Amino acid sequence: MSRQIILVTGASSGFGLLTARALAQAGHTVYASMRETQGRNAVRVSEVAAWSSERGLDLRTVELDVQSDRSAEAGIAQLLKDTGRLDVIVHNAGHMVFGPAEAFTPDQFIQQYDVNVLGAQRVNRAALPQLRGQGSGLLVWVGSSSTRGGTPPFLAPYFAAKAAMDALAVSYSTELARWGIETTIMVPGAFTKGTNHFAHSGKPSDAARAAEYEAGPYAGVADLALKGLASLEPADADPTEVARQIVGVVNAPSGKRPFRVHVDPSQDGAEIVNAVADRMRREMYRNIGLADLLSPRIAA
Repeated sequence: MSRQIILVTGASSGFGLLTARALAQAGHTVYASMRETQGRNAVRVSEVAAWSSERGLDLRTVELDVQSDRSAEAGIAQLLKDTGRLDVIVHNAGHMVFGPAEAFTPDQFIQQYDVNVLGAQRVNRAALPQLRGQGSGLLVWVGSSSTRGGTPPFLAPYFAAKAAMDALAVSYSTELARWGIETTIMVPGAFTKGTNHFAHSGKPSDAARAAEYEAGPYAGVADLALKGLASLEPADADPTEVARQIVGVVNAPSGKRPFRVHVDPSQDGAEIVNAVADRMRREMYRNIGLADLLSPRIAA
């Protein structure tokens, strides 16, 4: 296995930090990107440096705010200045909100799309010229089983943004194949423990509108939804399995990596629905004479 240069976005906590550490432990040079590395995340930067030094691993941090074009460009430029190449991008940066859809302002919906969708687009625009020039690379998109699995109430802005991210990943996969760039979409289920995903979720700005739901016929629904999700999750559900699966994808031979990997202990049905959707996608490409776009062009 060759050492690869890997960028993991949103790596200050959760799946991102778990994945960055796991990839470094697998022998790769990993850049854990995060914002405010000299501000609120300065402690995390120090922790990452200490963790890496103690183990003799190559886990680095880089300032990169996916909500800023300038920051994305500067972060990628710094990485390329250090290493001269980039092999893998793990699009992990994201944020969750919880509450009645009506109570979220349009600006809050925009913010969800900005982090979960446009953030990946900013990083791609900064990094893809390098990958296309190399004629190789891998994009790993950390999606969500909610895009086609069970969709409990009060998570609409997050679900909508993740569905858009999935659609973007699917389109990029065939538009980059002839450049030798592969795509894998990771599909985690609802891990309610072991990450800060739910604990740090945002709330509706319109508290009065949200209160109308809680005082009306939807009283108690929020608690039931959260408790129900937690009850579906097996006691041994381990979010580090997502990181392990990403390591497996990165270490797999070029051209042999899976298009989707589901890591869903609760089995909410996404794997079944995605199987049908992905089959129809393959059939459509074959029918229009572009079947070669379903697999990356691997240099001899």
